[in-house]
Amino acid sequence: MSVDATQPIATPRRTPQLAQPTQKPTASTASSFEPSTSNNLSGRYTSTSSYKLSSQSQASTSSSSTSLSTLKDSLPVPENPILYDYSELCAATNNFLSKRFNPTPSSSSSTPSWRCTLRGKDAVIFQRKFRVKLSTPELRQRLSTLCRSHHTSITKLLGACVSSDYAFLVYEFVSGASLAACLRNPNNPNYTVLSTWASRMQIATDLAQGLDYIHNSTGLNVNLVHNHIKSGSVLVTEPHFNARLCHFGAAQLCGETDSYTHLDPNPKSRSEIEAVEGPDPKLNRTSSRKNQFEGVRGYMSPEFQASGVATQKSDVYAFGIVLLELLSGQEPFKYRFDKKMGDFIRTSVVDSAEAAIRHGGLRTWVDSRLRDSFPVEVAEKLTRLALECVHVDPDQRPSMGRVSGKISKLYLESKFWSDNMRVPTGISVSLAPR
Repeated sequence: MSVDATQPIATPRRTPQLAQPTQKPTASTASSFEPSTSNNLSGRYTSTSSYKLSSQSQASTSSSSTSLSTLKDSLPVPENPILYDYSELCAATNNFLSKRFNPTPSSSSSTPSWRCTLRGKDAVIFQRKFRVKLSTPELRQRLSTLCRSHHTSITKLLGACVSSDYAFLVYEFVSGASLAACLRNPNNPNYTVLSTWASRMQIATDLAQGLDYIHNSTGLNVNLVHNHIKSGSVLVTEPHFNARLCHFGAAQLCGETDSYTHLDPNPKSRSEIEAVEGPDPKLNRTSSRKNQFEGVRGYMSPEFQASGVATQKSDVYAFGIVLLELLSGQEPFKYRFDKKMGDFIRTSVVDSAEAAIRHGGLRTWVDSRLRDSFPVEVAEKLTRLALECVHVDPDQRPSMGRVSGKISKLYLESKFWSDNMRVPTGISVSLAPR
């Protein structure tokens, strides 16, 4: 019985016998019980069945590693950022004589742009002037860092080109129309494609998540600022009315902001850049001793107008203006003629929103083209959130992470409201007399 206890489980159990078996073990029986070559202190034996299982597991492991390596080889290699040659851009745009591309046909864009095909890809080229010219190594480093960012609410940056004092930024072409054109069509002011509350909440959610990604979720060791947030820089795509932010990375590549600072800087590389560039002026000054900077009227925060330095808080301010535009359909500011005063009076969308919240006229302030079909509580919360974003004190403005979380919650509430407002099915209505 002691011999039977030490035998492997794979062999059938034999009944104990007092007499020794007369049959001698055969070669096949002897070969099925070979001692293990591992350093086993108990001196146990392994059977051929366990050997087969271990060999099968090794084979499956090797096959899985082979399949993973094959899958890795089949994946596309991430594209490196491209520094285009100026002659290549000239050939693609017919020496920049081609018809300029304008996503907002009703208004003249201040940034020259051309739609073309570069290296087999449909692209759009934007021409911008350097505020602070960068050296080629620094431009290449910033471009490689920015091209790692990918988000569904941001247009993809393909590459750049430098010529004299201008930078040509190449983006992936996305078919759609600007938010300004969708909200304000001069040919038909009473019509808009954004005629439902769900479409406007979808755009607000996409913009909030895209800007939150730029500020907090890129995974890069740099602080990024967009600095070009306006309704004309938001692209609306069909059929689900998703929104995309354009001009991502333009502020960093053109030296428009000083916020491109590494969280863990390398002093050696920074000193090399300073040696090449020399003293780096923050702002260009004219003979009149006034700050010269680029901005869009109605979207510039008070501190940006005073200093010309773009920050993440100034992005939050511009986002709040776009949010108020989306709710009311109005421009950031407009002028109306007052007959009593005999002069034009400037009215802003911020003032009208504050008056609507203060006096309870939100239903009349919201875009009338929605036909009064929207959840009033959600609209009031969204308006109050937009007013928090446009606070005069930048320290009182919320971060984009907080704004994105609140808008996502309001999006779910709007979806719940929309589902409850659907026409009931499975019923019949009869107008015939009984």
